[in-house]
Amino acid sequence: MGFRSRSESARQGQTPRANPHAVRAGTENAGPSGRRGEPRQGRRNQKVGERGTVSRGYQQRRPENKEHPGNGRGQRQGSGDRVRDLVLQVLRDVTQEGAFANLALPKALKQERLTGRDAAFATELTYGTLRALGLLDAVIAKAAGRPVAKIDSMVLDILRLGAYQVLRTRVDDHAAVDTAVNLAKANGEGKASGFVNGVLRTITRTPAEDWLARVAGGDGIADLGLRHAHPGWIAAAFNSALGGNDDAPAPDLESALAADDERPQVHLAARPGQMSGEELALVTGGDEGKFSPYAVYLSEGAPGDIEPVRDRLASVQDEGSQLIALALVRASIGSGEAVDRGRWLDLCAGPGGKTAFIASWAVAEQARVDAIEVAPHRAKLVTSAVENLPVNVHVGDGRKVREIAGLDVPQQGFDRVLVDAPCSGLGALRRRPEARWFKQPDDIPSLVALQKELLTSALEVTAPRGVVIYSTCSPHQAETTDVVRAVADKTGAEILDVREYLPELAATDAAARLSDGARTADPRFVQLWPHRHGTDAMFIAALRPVAGEGN
Repeated sequence: MGFRSRSESARQGQTPRANPHAVRAGTENAGPSGRRGEPRQGRRNQKVGERGTVSRGYQQRRPENKEHPGNGRGQRQGSGDRVRDLVLQVLRDVTQEGAFANLALPKALKQERLTGRDAAFATELTYGTLRALGLLDAVIAKAAGRPVAKIDSMVLDILRLGAYQVLRTRVDDHAAVDTAVNLAKANGEGKASGFVNGVLRTITRTPAEDWLARVAGGDGIADLGLRHAHPGWIAAAFNSALGGNDDAPAPDLESALAADDERPQVHLAARPGQMSGEELALVTGGDEGKFSPYAVYLSEGAPGDIEPVRDRLASVQDEGSQLIALALVRASIGSGEAVDRGRWLDLCAGPGGKTAFIASWAVAEQARVDAIEVAPHRAKLVTSAVENLPVNVHVGDGRKVREIAGLDVPQQGFDRVLVDAPCSGLGALRRRPEARWFKQPDDIPSLVALQKELLTSALEVTAPRGVVIYSTCSPHQAETTDVVRAVADKTGAEILDVREYLPELAATDAAARLSDGARTADPRFVQLWPHRHGTDAMFIAALRPVAGEGN
């Protein structure tokens, strides 16, 4: 998306440039997901100096004194700017301690009692800085004349915050620079305040688009990715999933990257059988979804304060997740005499959003849902999400379903099985702003091995005419089409046309296939995209255990 266009308010000219706090409120509505989150240790061992990775900054060992009081919150003096003090605190938690921004920021806002415009401004600065981290580092390195790995980590985070304001918001340049200098002085970096001032003033003297040309001016996919705040390897993965290659990038690759560099809308899901999407839209003032009949879009606001959400008549859930659940409950069960016996399974249930959606549907079908979650703390989240719904929650390994204590596996097998597999999470980068910079391509192989095992396990406990829905929140082909085809080849399973269960997507996907021309992907699968569907980049496939006539 480039620079100077980070927020909707900036693009629409609603924010006077002289007012550094007037930024439109936004809410990141992603919850924690250990399955899709990068491994904690992966965030500690970044390779420094590689394109598309982020340096933590050079950590100097200093004795604690008034000039360098350390990073403990209790020792910070504060710069007099409550918003930026809080933002820097969260940036430090994320870049140095491996915290998740979507958990750390709300906690910090509550602790500091920031609300309204101040909370909105803090949210914009925190998520915006983290989303653009690698791009900001490239500009800072040029302006400083040294690699960011050689800049003290506290100073680097202060520079990142200042550079984000200069390059991607309408905050006045003078305010961005002065507040950064004050942050340096207040956090034991008084000797570096001149350096901070010099680097940021250097950045202000060059137009933002010229900085883009200097740090990512090439024609290659890596430069295109960096221009839109994506590491090169993720841009390449998107390109492959969109049908492109190194010699001929996909026609809509730039659109995909630009959309993934935007703050997402909040998506709500009405609970089937209790509230319709139309009713939820009327209550909330939001807009009805384009694809799911239960979806509602909110442009801003705190969804936890909405009455239907508090009363469990609705929940925060990306529309793509709703479509995954709809594919499962709508799927046809074989042919001929085959019937749905009402035994459904969610193999990887945590944190429980899809499970609750499916179970709400199960009430009308007089079905029962078994939900498996390997992590006990996430199983508790599932139990909370499905309160008063026909769900039995089990803690266990989805690769060994028959060994899970207390789980009654039907002799005929389950009729409907969802495998919402652990994945890289590359499809939900909008909702986890820092994640793109701390993931690595070598995360993928181990995930793929697990995905294949889980899908194979699901097929083994599915009735012969039942259906398995396989989904990931990633468009990476190694995790999507490659997994499905490999498991189908190995087990003899039949790959079904999942589009039959999601007719709402027909017009959008037909237009996409026309624009792709010869690059058309396998039409039996559904790959959602932010730039096409406004959802996270979810992948959906459907399989039946035994291929052949009559299944």
